[in-house]
Amino acid sequence: MNEVPNEEAAMTDTALSFVHRFEPGTDAGARPLLLLHGTGGDESDLIQLGRMIAPGTALLSPRGKVLEGGAPRFFRRLREGVFDEEDVRFRAAELADFVGEARAAYGIAAPIAVGFSNGANIAAATLLTHPEVLAGAVLLRAMVPLADPPAADLRGKGVLLLSGAVDPIVPEENAARLVAQLTAAGARLDHRTLPVGHGLSQADLNLARQWLAASQPLAA
Repeated sequence: MNEVPNEEAAMTDTALSFVHRFEPGTDAGARPLLLLHGTGGDESDLIQLGRMIAPGTALLSPRGKVLEGGAPRFFRRLREGVFDEEDVRFRAAELADFVGEARAAYGIAAPIAVGFSNGANIAAATLLTHPEVLAGAVLLRAMVPLADPPAADLRGKGVLLLSGAVDPIVPEENAARLVAQLTAAGARLDHRTLPVGHGLSQADLNLARQWLAASQPLAA
């Protein structure tokens, strides 16, 4: 990743409940982004991606609190693809509280989550368990975080879900179940399956940029 143009404007902070980075926006009419890294990432991991897909937007990027072999994550898993769902619910509530803290501290609106892999999964869990916290989400390689989520009202919230056709981690049927959960909750879902694996591609960036440009503006 490139260096932050203004280190004081996007510095690591420990004052709130998550270690995080915050970069103020220059476009007052754009929704802030909540950037949620994948396993092994940190609060700096998606900053450059956020700048690429939403120039001028405020960026809030926390570091996951769970360590797996020293690698930060947002919740525990029992093994690949099998999640500790009690911890998922606890960590989603913890993240929701952090978003509230950050909104008060930085004076920002409800953010759109942009999550990759483990970050996309905690974003989906937060949408389904605390729907009031997020304005929408871009879920990159997400899978079902909760087998039986609570009833949620996601009417009016847009969600872009980008899956990989040859993703070795997220089976097609799993992505389909997440689509069903989000649709049943009323989300305006745009699901695309790209000819890629679990890693991100230029197509992901282009689609996320286009979707955010159409979905971000704050209500008058």
